[in-house]
Amino acid sequence: MKIMATQIPDVLVIEPVVFVDSRGFFLESYNHLEFVRATGLNVSFVQDNHSRSSKGVLRGLHYQIQQPQGKLLSVACGAVLTVAVDIRRSSGTFGKWVGVELTEANHKQLWVPPGFAHGFFVLSDSADVLYKTTDYYAPQFERCIAWDDASLAIRWPTHGKFPLLSAKDAAGKSLADAELF
Repeated sequence: MKIMATQIPDVLVIEPVVFVDSRGFFLESYNHLEFVRATGLNVSFVQDNHSRSSKGVLRGLHYQIQQPQGKLLSVACGAVLTVAVDIRRSSGTFGKWVGVELTEANHKQLWVPPGFAHGFFVLSDSADVLYKTTDYYAPQFERCIAWDDASLAIRWPTHGKFPLLSAKDAAGKSLADAELF
């Protein structure tokens, strides 16, 4: 696998080796030994999630204030812009964000460490997002930062249209008012 740093060094883009032939393709989506060797991160994943969303859906920016989750994300079908926001007050990149396009064609994965808020916007007609987490979902600790927080100035590719949001995501707090790490 190939590891690429982003503008926030703790957030990594991972490109697995893909074997393509006339039948299709094969890739090893996760191998713990290779992941540790390539990234230096000896994390344990405890939960796998699968999300399907329609074009124009924006999910996020989510995080858990207790039981924070590291996430390893990929897209099995479709395309999304996935965004990670550093919400660790002690970090030199606090309040900064990075966006990466994950698609079924590019097979890229994104490592989002604990201490980051995460969200994605669906670019294709629909998208299946798969992600592994380092801690269990704990709804009592889940928090949401507003997708359109002016201080973050995330450049979502909405093309001037209002994204489709859940009630929870529509009620996200500003970074200034959010409970942070």
